Amino acid sequence: MLEKIKATSSYILERTKFKCETAIILGTGLGGLVKEIEIEHAIPYAEIPNFPVSTVEGHKGQLIFGTLGGRKVIAMQGRFHYYEGYNMKEVTFPVRVMKAIGIKTLFVSNASGGLNPKFKVGDVMMINDHINMFGNNPLMGPNEKALGPRFPDMSQPYNLHLRNLALKIAMQNGIELKEGVYVGVAGPTFETPAEYRMFRILGGDAIGMSTVPEVIVARHMDMAVFGISIITDSGVPGEIVEISHEEVQAVAMQAEPKMSLIIRELIATL
Repeated sequence: MLEKIKATSSYILERTKFKCETAIILGTGLGGLVKEIEIEHAIPYAEIPNFPVSTVEGHKGQLIFGTLGGRKVIAMQGRFHYYEGYNMKEVTFPVRVMKAIGIKTLFVSNASGGLNPKFKVGDVMMINDHINMFGNNPLMGPNEKALGPRFPDMSQPYNLHLRNLALKIAMQNGIELKEGVYVGVAGPTFETPAEYRMFRILGGDAIGMSTVPEVIVARHMDMAVFGISIITDSGVPGEIVEISHEEVQAVAMQAEPKMSLIIRELIATL
């Protein structure tokens, strides 16, 4: 693992000469934020040593280097998922590499199903906590002390300071920013009505098939994390309808400007 991280981070630094402390992982239908980045370099995942390749529609599959909100940033235009057949260490490998090249703050975004009856399709939800329902954990197996502790603390997975700033930014810009708990599941099926009810009873406000493994690994390496979800469909009893991946993408793209504004303004404060 350490050798792979070193080889990949060295390749990226040698090719781009790019140094920064902020990274963004863009979820399904949310790659449009890249349009706001003044791009200096773009590397397809297929060209990066040891990187998986994104196989999901709506995930461009490249690493972007540039400026956003007056700050240097790296953006993953597309992520990797457990349901694609990658193991947890492969899913989270890019986060390990980001830390190795100097990233201290990680922004994660996703499209998710709404569990909270107060939420509606198109809402933006800031993640204040999560529930890992993947049935797996990216830290399982021997622990690399050079990367982080055997038993990392998860009492504050999502940075409180960044969350408070986000609430202020949303208020100043007339954006209704919801807040809640994200449930991470393996997928790739959307949930059944019974599953939606169960996850709501467990305390979830939104549900999706990503984010949690990346956040666990980021916190293992003591990175500050900010997470945000766009509610693209409803799992609330009486509101559940047949949904497709294409519809999820469409709703995410419509709501993206609100998410992009919050992330851009947050990055400008770092």
